[in-house]
Amino acid sequence: MSPAPLFHWFLPTGGDGRDPGGVTAVQGRTGAATRRPADIGYLSQVARAAEQSGFTALLTPVGLGCVDPWILTAALAQHTDRIGFLVAFRAGFASPTLIAQQADAFRRFAGGRVRLNVVTGGDPAEQRAYGDDLDHDARYERTDETMAVLRDLLDGKRVDFTGRHVRIDGAQLVDPSVGFPVPLYFGGASPAAEDVAARRADVQLLWGEPPSAIADRITRLRERAGAAGRSLRYGLRVHVISRDTSAEAWVEAERIQSRFDPEAVRASQARFAAMDSTGQARMAALHGGAHDASVRDLVVAPNLWAGIGLVREGVGTAVVGSHDEVAARLAEYHGLGIDEFVLSGYPHLEEAYRVGEEVVPRLHALLAATRDAAA
Repeated sequence: MSPAPLFHWFLPTGGDGRDPGGVTAVQGRTGAATRRPADIGYLSQVARAAEQSGFTALLTPVGLGCVDPWILTAALAQHTDRIGFLVAFRAGFASPTLIAQQADAFRRFAGGRVRLNVVTGGDPAEQRAYGDDLDHDARYERTDETMAVLRDLLDGKRVDFTGRHVRIDGAQLVDPSVGFPVPLYFGGASPAAEDVAARRADVQLLWGEPPSAIADRITRLRERAGAAGRSLRYGLRVHVISRDTSAEAWVEAERIQSRFDPEAVRASQARFAAMDSTGQARMAALHGGAHDASVRDLVVAPNLWAGIGLVREGVGTAVVGSHDEVAARLAEYHGLGIDEFVLSGYPHLEEAYRVGEEVVPRLHALLAATRDAAA
């Protein structure tokens, strides 16, 4: 039996509310999705709620619509005691030596509370806004080189590296805090991305898809990592709508979907279609852009609803049901090989308490019962 999974929460750095919305400045966002400004006062409340609810780390997104993750998480570290920070950064936008220095400073001054989420980027329009015009596979080549240098530097090694995109001569951290390992999280669903994961990642993040699709991806990734002489951990990024009863949860899903503006859905889907992200295409395939479909029409697996993806880029699915049902579905994913969960809910403050207090203990109880039955 695999060890108990880790649970992380999401920081809504573009603003928060009861309704989903876009998470970057390229995509328009409704007032309902950003009713609570992403200031340090509110985000520190979310961080403390997640800490008090037992989550291990907080994922901070990166993009045009997000405040800088490094500055934000450094500030939030002063408002929390234990919770870690899964800091996202765009590979290729800064020297890996500089990123390693930033991560090393963070782990030194915040007691090792840092993990890194390496983001390659899947929206050419947003990449160009940062001055990046590399094509899809070239971006992953650059990510591979960045991760290679970053790993060695964080492990205290001196680095000389010459690649197609990254050239480093004589880099080394001064007195690195190697007693605090910094795991590298990574996402991507294309063959190029999976090759990078197999060689470089510690944790491969997967967006919430039906269990059969997750099982297929884990099997493939295990084979690729094994061929590279490595093993990976696997994380699932998914939203949660959990209530005391299943009926209450689905009423909430229906409320959320009823508030989607059809024009906003069409605009979002047009933008998503212009991306070169394989993961985004897989999310879109689950709902097909059907803004006039019923909530039940968008149920793509037991308790898995694809409606959020009509307006939100990235992960667009939610596990919906009673607390027991949600725990059972997450336990199913754990049984397939998921080691970590990065969860979120709307609004993120209240839902951090709800998921931490109601769902996580039920999941731990389910897994303990399974272990006892197997003993």
